[in-house]
Amino acid sequence: MAKVDYYELLGVSRTCTEAELKSAFRKMAVKHHPDKNPGDQHAEAKFKELNEAYQALSDPQKRAAYDRFGHAAFENGGMGPGPGFGNDFASSMADIFEDLFGDMNGRRGQRGPNGRERGSDLRYNLEITLEEAYKGKTATLKVPTSIACEACSGTGAKPGSKPRQCATCGGHGRVRASQGFFSIERTCPACQGRGETIDDPCRSCGGAGRVTRERTLSVNIPAGVEDGTRIRLAGEGEAGLRGGPAGDLYIFLSLKAHAFLQRDGADLFCRVPVSMVTAALGGEVTVPVLDGQDCSVKIPEGTQTGKQIRIRGRGMPILRSRDVGDLYIQVVVETPQKLSPRQRELLREFDQESSKETQPESHGFFSKVRDFFAGSAE
Repeated sequence: MAKVDYYELLGVSRTCTEAELKSAFRKMAVKHHPDKNPGDQHAEAKFKELNEAYQALSDPQKRAAYDRFGHAAFENGGMGPGPGFGNDFASSMADIFEDLFGDMNGRRGQRGPNGRERGSDLRYNLEITLEEAYKGKTATLKVPTSIACEACSGTGAKPGSKPRQCATCGGHGRVRASQGFFSIERTCPACQGRGETIDDPCRSCGGAGRVTRERTLSVNIPAGVEDGTRIRLAGEGEAGLRGGPAGDLYIFLSLKAHAFLQRDGADLFCRVPVSMVTAALGGEVTVPVLDGQDCSVKIPEGTQTGKQIRIRGRGMPILRSRDVGDLYIQVVVETPQKLSPRQRELLREFDQESSKETQPESHGFFSKVRDFFAGSAE
């Protein structure tokens, strides 16, 4: 009986890529696997044919020979598939077994040496002020977490006893099981991949090897940190099960809103109200800054609302740099309120003496408005 063309068997074209070939094989192998079709001899035979086809086409040299000579390339002692399997085939089959039977490597969680499970990473949200971000600080944190049990030193066994080697897997943490005509290595169900079992668990931790406690930690917050900065403390997370390695602690920083300063990267911005007289005649205003020293800012004569004045080097420090941002003052001219009769009289006198030279912007605006409507009426 003539063999079916390998490409036709896998449902791919002769110009298919390695990725397309592998994907097609995985789909077909999952569909016809004996464990998915118990007692179906046709499916088992089909599965063997798929293995043979994929082994031939996944090897570049064998594929080239097949493309030239067809099945004859593997007859009479040719470089046929043979009983063995290549590395790429083994990799693909591992993927298929994971689809069929779940995780083949026992990775329910990250595991350290001897199969001991690594502890989980922890997150701690810490809110700091803008002043603390400017100067940096050492923060003291109280973190509820799992730590190694002191009674059993993290082994999980009752003090005076020890965990014993798992009888099911012989301490390897994995067992082999036959699936059809080949073997599959899986996580040991008796010890969950740890390679050890506990006959007499520790009463303090219930055999887990860890207990929940509140720990006090000190963390250095460098100057210049921004909102959302993440700080990692290696090994300060949750303790691992039965002596496994600890996870990490991640501290996420958030900055409180400041009373009068806004931050944009390394620059600071501040809205400063000034009186109408100061804005008109010029003068000085004092602005408090984050270094604790007052900063005097000169207001030029004739300053308008919205004018921005830049003060170099009075912004935020830049993390891991000697550079410093700038402080920007935005002037807001304050209109007088609740005037006394005398103040009203003085302002009216001032208004009578005003001209387009003293108020060029408003004078120019209204002149343009008049010209606009006059032109529209024509």
